[in-house]
Amino acid sequence: MTQTHVARRQRLMSQIGEGMAILPTAPEAIRNADTHYPYRPDSHFLYLSGFAEPGAVLVLDACAGKSILFCREKNLEREIWDGFRHGPEGAKEQFGFDEAYPVSELDQRLPDLLSGQLQLWWNVGRSPAFDQQVAGWLNAVRARFRTGEQAPPRFGDLLVPLDEMRMIKDPGEIATLRRAGQISAEAHVRAMQFTRPGRYEYQVEAELLHTFVSHGARFPAYESIVAGGANACTLHYVGNDGRLNDGELLLIDAGCELNGYAADITRTFPVNGRFSGPQRDLYEVVLAAELAGIDAVKPGAVWTAPGDAALQVLVRGMLDLKLLQGTLDGVIESGAYRQFYMHSIGHMIGLDVHDVGQRKQGGEWRSYQPGMCTTIEPGLYIRPADNVPAAFHNIGIRIEDDVLVTETGREVYTAAVPKGVQEIEDLMRAQ
Repeated sequence: MTQTHVARRQRLMSQIGEGMAILPTAPEAIRNADTHYPYRPDSHFLYLSGFAEPGAVLVLDACAGKSILFCREKNLEREIWDGFRHGPEGAKEQFGFDEAYPVSELDQRLPDLLSGQLQLWWNVGRSPAFDQQVAGWLNAVRARFRTGEQAPPRFGDLLVPLDEMRMIKDPGEIATLRRAGQISAEAHVRAMQFTRPGRYEYQVEAELLHTFVSHGARFPAYESIVAGGANACTLHYVGNDGRLNDGELLLIDAGCELNGYAADITRTFPVNGRFSGPQRDLYEVVLAAELAGIDAVKPGAVWTAPGDAALQVLVRGMLDLKLLQGTLDGVIESGAYRQFYMHSIGHMIGLDVHDVGQRKQGGEWRSYQPGMCTTIEPGLYIRPADNVPAAFHNIGIRIEDDVLVTETGREVYTAAVPKGVQEIEDLMRAQ
């Protein structure tokens, strides 16, 4: 994707005009003692550079129209221990940068590069340590005022234009997201087929991870939620150590990360392969809400349309099942439904599972555009309470798919996982 990354850098430089942008990648992080977490580059940096090594900084000089990478030097001794490094020359050739230098020269070169620039853009406030480093470069330029040099007089948050760019996915990104969705869908099907009473949540999680890795997706996009029974009523449950019991449901919220791009799928199904009456009643409400939300995703539709459509279905279902009392409009206006449905309908998805981009423009909700990708994920979480029929106690249900906005409507690219009641029961009966 070298040409794609070059084109992105050029597009961003054309937007910032006469100025310079500086963007560091993510730092390495210690897990414990001398052990690191698996390294993951900063998503914005990866989007512009394609360069996945730590210890790198990207500089875009819009006036000169050139991109400059600062990265680790080649070091054959360290490569014996830690693996291959491109080094500045290799990175310049492989990733299409105009110039590349050792990152050890960053403090020396940046004041010269900044001198005379009209505006400086960086990820303001995201990293206090990097903000301090930027301040040091600016002060180094200001100290040269007697020679006529001038530091940039204006500053901008680089992530504002960059977030906007990332909202619309290009064909390469869409292909990767589809593949991540396919792998994740296969993992969910495998998990359904594996599940049965007496097994443990972590054993099901292992089936998910096996499928991810076997297809080249080394890591999950986020910590997998494998929540049996009452655990499903905790939205971000990640203990994944409970026993799966006959007669309970299992909620799985999991997706792989492929080449930096995330998938995010949730399915809820019976541990023994058969929905009970109350489980089926609640499940059908959530499924109908999800389908209504998906149907509302289309070009020109306002951002809140899927959430509004799904909420109408959920509240009507809760009224029909006697979980709530009153009228549809009254329950929505009062917010009483939040006892059982306390989150929004979804989020953007891309290089981050909760992807970037402003949902409002000029104070108004924005509209969906072709190339946007979003999740649709309604749910019901029924904790025991005096006003809740006992048959519904400790049932948590969420159904989630990833949706691409197309020119004519939408594409659910995670649809390969069954979600109809009969489909799920048929799949699990065949295990």
